Formats: sequence, structure tokens, C-alpha cells
Amino acid sequence: MSDLRFERLRRRLIEVIRERGIDELEVLNAFDRVPRHLFLPDAVQHRAYEDTPVPIGFGQTASQPSLQALFLQTLRLRPTDRVLEVGTGSGYQTALLAQLAGHVYSVERIRELSIRARAAIDALRINNVALLVGDGTIGWTRYAPFDAILVAAGAPTVPTALIEQLAPGGRLLIPVGDRNEQRLTLFVQTERGLESQVVTACVFVPLIGRFGWRE
Repeated sequence: MSDLRFERLRRRLIEVIRERGIDELEVLNAFDRVPRHLFLPDAVQHRAYEDTPVPIGFGQTASQPSLQALFLQTLRLRPTDRVLEVGTGSGYQTALLAQLAGHVYSVERIRELSIRARAAIDALRINNVALLVGDGTIGWTRYAPFDAILVAAGAPTVPTALIEQLAPGGRLLIPVGDRNEQRLTLFVQTERGLESQVVTACVFVPLIGRFGWRE
């Protein structure tokens, strides 16, 4: 498929995202700047601009783009923000975060996915992203505290380690529930303590790790 064809499909996807209630211009521009097909395996690149999850191997998926747009709009990222992403996956969401935040620190437990993600990110010359292979449920204390934490997998409970790594006023967005269905929930670290708000129902692959599900 030609680059021009991919570009037309990307613009069509952005219109779909807009129709689904995403009106933050910075978020829409991020989707315009980052070519999703470069982050997907060759066998599914033709599906890159469908508004659906796409398999990327190892039992993982690249999330539905309109849901990722909802993540970004909900987090209200600023250019100075330090962001922790739990679950690099394909690296596409990582690249989107990098368009909106100052620094992105992303943890992936599957080494092969992290290697692929790094290759795609480097190919686009995105230079404000650090990747780590490890257990994302324990966070990344070296770079804490974070202004925003985004968890891209369903957790049985909110990992205490992630809460402890939130900066004052920091936001944590995480799907919480059982293995079959979760509620995407926004937690905000306020002067009164941790406040929460349910954003939407969702279904994600399970969050595996010390403070998540057993593998």
C-alpha cells in the first residue's frame, strides 16, 4: 500500500475519532503526525487505520485508536509533563504521548515488543522517549514522580506502587476490573487525597506483574 494511500486512510481515521467526541486539537494533531502502520507487523499493516484493536503478537493488541484518543484527552497532557506508560506494546501510543508531553517513560514486559517499538520510534526520530523491559506494575522509580501515568492493560486493583509515583496533581488512568471487563478510571492526586472518576467501560488484555494478575 502506498504512503499516499496510508495518509488518506489516516485522515479518515482522524475524522472517525472526531465524530466519537474527541475535540482536543493537540490530540487530533498527534494522530495526524504519527503513522500507525509503522508500528504494526507487516501482516496487519493494511488494518492500521481501522478504528479497531489489531493483534501485534505475543497475545497482545494495539488498542483501538479512538479509545487511545480518549486516554490522551482525559489526561490533559502538558508539554512539560513527565509521563509513565505501563505497557509499551507496539509503541504507537508511546509515540502519541511523545507528541503531547515533555518526556515519556514506557515499560514493557515482553522484550521483543519493546525492541520493535524502539525501532519504530527511532525511525520517526522521536527523541523524548525512554523504554524499559520489566514489570510495569512497579513503575519506574528512577524517573518518578510523574505528572501522568497511563496503564494500557486491565488491573484487578490499582497498583500502590504507581500511586506512590504520582506527583502532586498527577493523574493516573487505568482500566480496573476482572479479566473480562474493566472500567477505565481516572485517579487524581489532590490536596484532599486520591480522587477517582470512572471514564468508560472497556476491555483490555490483563496487566501481568507483581501488582497485577499472575501470568
